[in-house]
Amino acid sequence: MTIELERASRRGDLRDDLTGLVGRRTAGYSLEAPFYTSREVFDLDMEAVFTKHWLFVATAAEVPEPGDFVTVDVGPYSVIVVRDDDEQVRAFHNVCRHRGSRILDDRCGSVGNLVCPYHHWTYNVDGRLLHAENQPATLNRSRFGLKPVHVRDVGGFVFVCLADEPPADFDEVAARIEPYLAPYELGRTKVAHQVDLVEEGNWKLVMENNRECYHCDGHPELLGAYFPLHGYTAEDVPLRLRRVWERFERATEALEASCLRQGFPRETLRELDDRPTGFMISHAPLDGAGKSYHVGGEAVCRKRLGAIADDRFGDFHLHMQPNSWFHMLSDNAVVFTVLPLGPDRTFLRTTWLVHEDAEEGVDYDLPTLTHVWNATNAQDSAFVARAQRGVEDPSYQPGPYSEVEGDVDAFVTWYVSRVRAHLSGRAY
Repeated sequence: MTIELERASRRGDLRDDLTGLVGRRTAGYSLEAPFYTSREVFDLDMEAVFTKHWLFVATAAEVPEPGDFVTVDVGPYSVIVVRDDDEQVRAFHNVCRHRGSRILDDRCGSVGNLVCPYHHWTYNVDGRLLHAENQPATLNRSRFGLKPVHVRDVGGFVFVCLADEPPADFDEVAARIEPYLAPYELGRTKVAHQVDLVEEGNWKLVMENNRECYHCDGHPELLGAYFPLHGYTAEDVPLRLRRVWERFERATEALEASCLRQGFPRETLRELDDRPTGFMISHAPLDGAGKSYHVGGEAVCRKRLGAIADDRFGDFHLHMQPNSWFHMLSDNAVVFTVLPLGPDRTFLRTTWLVHEDAEEGVDYDLPTLTHVWNATNAQDSAFVARAQRGVEDPSYQPGPYSEVEGDVDAFVTWYVSRVRAHLSGRAY
C-alpha cells in the first residue's frame, strides 16, 4: 500500500471513530471525555464549527475610523478586520498574495494602506492591490487583491465567517436581533477597557460554564446585582431563593413597564439548538438599584447608552452559538468572545463599551467599571480548569444535566448537530 493510501485509510478510520463518538451522545447528558481532551476532536471542531459558522470577533467601536484594524486568530487562520475609506467594515485573510507572508503582526492599530513587510506589496484597505514592484506590466492586479472573508456588522458587533458559503440563516437572525440592539446605539460607543485571558480548558467547557448559573454561588461579586434564577420558574425555585424570587418578580414588573414606556421589544427569543446560527435574546432585571453590575446594582458610568431613558433598565443579554455572549446595561455593555487554542486551552476576550462622550475619571473609573466581571472571569477560569482536570480523569463518565441547565443542553445539542452534519457531508 502506498503512503498516500495508508494516510487515506487512517483518515477513513478516524472519521468512522468520530462518527461513532458523535452518534453515542445521550441527550440530557454531558459529552464523553474525548470531546474535551482529544486532538482529533479539536481538529474536527475547527473544521465543523469554527471555519463554517459565523463568529463574533470584535466590536465596531474597535475600528471607529478608516484604516483602523484588529487582527483575529481562528485556529490556523489569521484575519484582518478593517474599516475602509467608505467607512465600511471589511475582513481579509492576513496573507500576502505574493508569497504568502503575514502582513500585520499587531493585534490592533491604524494604517493608511496594508503593506506587506516582506516585499512591500501594498493593498488598499478595501483589499485592492495597489503596488507590486518588479512585476511585468502584464500583471493583472485585480486578480491579486487580498482574499476576502465574509463579514457582517450587526448593531455594532462584528461577525466573520471563513466558509466559502456561510449559513444562510444569518440574515434572518441579524434582522431579528438588530431591533433590540438599535436603542443602545453601539456605533456611538468607545472601548473603555479590554482584557484577554487564556483559560485552561476546552472551549466547550468555557461555553457550557457560561450557559448556566447552577454554579453562581461561586460568584459573590456578580450576585451583588444578578438574580441567580436562570432556568427556574415560580413553581420550582428552591426555598433558599424564595425571597430573591419575590424581589425578582417586583423588578421584572418594573422593567416591563419601562420597556413599554420606551417602546423596547419585550419578546424573549430562544432558538439555541435547532438552526445553524443558534441564538437567544432575553431581558432580565437586576437586583438592588437595578442599574448595572456593581455593589447593590448601582451604576458604573454616569452617561447612559444611546436612547435608553431609564437607569433601571436591567440586563439585556444575547447568546450566540458558538462563541459569544453579550450584556447590555443602561450605562455600559460588556461583551465576550471565545476562540479555541488547543484541546485544553481557550482564549477569552472581554470588552467594556461606554458612551463615546464618557470621560474616564469623570463619568467612570476603570476599577469600578470592570471589578465585577474581572472577578467573575477569574472565578469562571478556575471552574473551567477544574472541569478540564475532571474530564481528563480516567474515571470520568457523562453525567445528567440539572433542571436549570437547559441552555447547556441546548448548546451541546447544537454542537453535536453541527458536527454530525459536517461528518455526513450535509449542508447547513
